[in-house]
Amino acid sequence: MRNPFVTNGYAGAEYFCDRVQETASLRDLLHNENNVALISPRRLGKTDLIWHVFDDEEIRRTHYCFVVDIYATKNLSDFVNMLGKAVMDELRPKGKRAWEKFVRIVSSLRSEISFDMNGMPTWSVGLGSINNPAVTLEEIFTYLNQADKPCLVAIDEFQQITRYDDTIEAIIRTYVQRCTNAHFIFSGSQRHMMNEMFTSPSRPFYQAVSIMNLQPLALDVYTKFCISKFEEAGKHLAPDVVSSLYQRFDAVTSYMHRVLNVLYARTREGETCDVAMVDEAIDFILRMSSDTYEALFYQMPEKQRMLFLAIAKERKASSVTGGKFINKHRLNSASSVSSALKGLLEKDFITMDKNAYSVNDQFFPLWLEFKGMI
Repeated sequence: MRNPFVTNGYAGAEYFCDRVQETASLRDLLHNENNVALISPRRLGKTDLIWHVFDDEEIRRTHYCFVVDIYATKNLSDFVNMLGKAVMDELRPKGKRAWEKFVRIVSSLRSEISFDMNGMPTWSVGLGSINNPAVTLEEIFTYLNQADKPCLVAIDEFQQITRYDDTIEAIIRTYVQRCTNAHFIFSGSQRHMMNEMFTSPSRPFYQAVSIMNLQPLALDVYTKFCISKFEEAGKHLAPDVVSSLYQRFDAVTSYMHRVLNVLYARTREGETCDVAMVDEAIDFILRMSSDTYEALFYQMPEKQRMLFLAIAKERKASSVTGGKFINKHRLNSASSVSSALKGLLEKDFITMDKNAYSVNDQFFPLWLEFKGMI
């Protein structure tokens, strides 16, 4: 039997916990031709919710659904490459009728699209191959507007476009506005950046979307789901295991699932998983990831590393450039803290929400504790 606490993406409705109301709301918004900004902290389940909605039989039958993750992109060329690849990957298994028009319209990259021995196209665009990304972007949106089915396009970590040049928001907004055959989900985890993009009157996407904020799963709902998955395999789970993880990881589903994946694997049929097993499971995860965390930590410049330790120790740190915080953690001047803060934010080691900074990866502070650094 498959481990039901899946840690590597959406695995189907059977392994998807609740989100009944959110699923219905997002589906209704899309059916009624709205564009949506889906906002929540990272690893709370935004992408899985999108895949769950797109997995709906009626939506799959009546729409083309594209999901593109732009988290790693640095510029418009990267964005266009990821968007084009996402479209091609979705259309390819649907047959020649589905992908032929796309290949024909994206003429600026036709030489970069290869075909296998069965005549199936492959998006083989190499780094730097997109000489004029603005032209290719226009071609992709032309396809979306002319496709033989309505299109739903989810762009994950959409706040990343603010790191491109200053014109990109307006350019994409213009294409979205003109594209009547496609509707979009703009998903993002940097809440302050997403809110600024979609609620500030000075920004291109102001009043262009319906905003949907994703909240953590309710403890009772998540507990019921977890217990049921253990019971299906003839195993048992003490409810306080879930409540312990819920508190420890601020109700972030991804981290809780990762620990429960280990606990499920370590609990034999007929046995009960209790709270005494939690620390052992977390220690196992930290030992497995130790080399990665160590490399990341010591790659940081010293000033960033000291600030990172301070924020990790506080869990949620506010007024980090103030004298009280600087003195408490023996940091340098406010200006050096500001510089280090900027570097940590740019590298995505930390995030800011409601004027407080925290470490993005909640296992990272636990690793620092595990190693006796905080």
